[in-house]
Amino acid sequence: MNIRLPAVALALCLTAPFAQAQMLQPGLWELTTSNMQVDGNALPDLNVMLGQMQMLAPEQKAMVEQAMAKQGITVGGKGIRSCLTQAQVQSNDIPLQDPQSGCTQQITSRQGNVWNFRFSCPKAQGTGQATFLSQREFLTKVSGTFNATGTQQKGSMETRAVWLGNDCGSVRPRS
Repeated sequence: MNIRLPAVALALCLTAPFAQAQMLQPGLWELTTSNMQVDGNALPDLNVMLGQMQMLAPEQKAMVEQAMAKQGITVGGKGIRSCLTQAQVQSNDIPLQDPQSGCTQQITSRQGNVWNFRFSCPKAQGTGQATFLSQREFLTKVSGTFNATGTQQKGSMETRAVWLGNDCGSVRPRS
């Protein structure tokens, strides 16, 4: 469990700051990760770690799910799900970022559908690139440093985000 919690923390920190959202559709999005590494060591993809979460004791699983839900993130399908409102996708803010997180981002360059950015959070900072394949799909590559366990570590990952539809069901948008 020691490596899994930092990996989930890395995934949540590094998937959030990917780019402005004006090119995206509002509704339910599913984010899956691949090629996650911490200090040069490969970690299982997020869907594998989320599958392992199913083996937690019910009270532990409930605590993790509640913590994620407070950030507007729900486990589902092959990854994590988040709901974006029309206002969020039209804003210049990063809609998948927890407004209470203390994170900031800056787009450093835009060339067509490829945007480069940097981000800074209380426990993570780094750079990334978002490639928008359409209004319903984008890819990100992120690398940086994070401190989820009291030790500074280097991490990187790739994320694929896919729009699932207009109806967010029980997944609440972040406020």
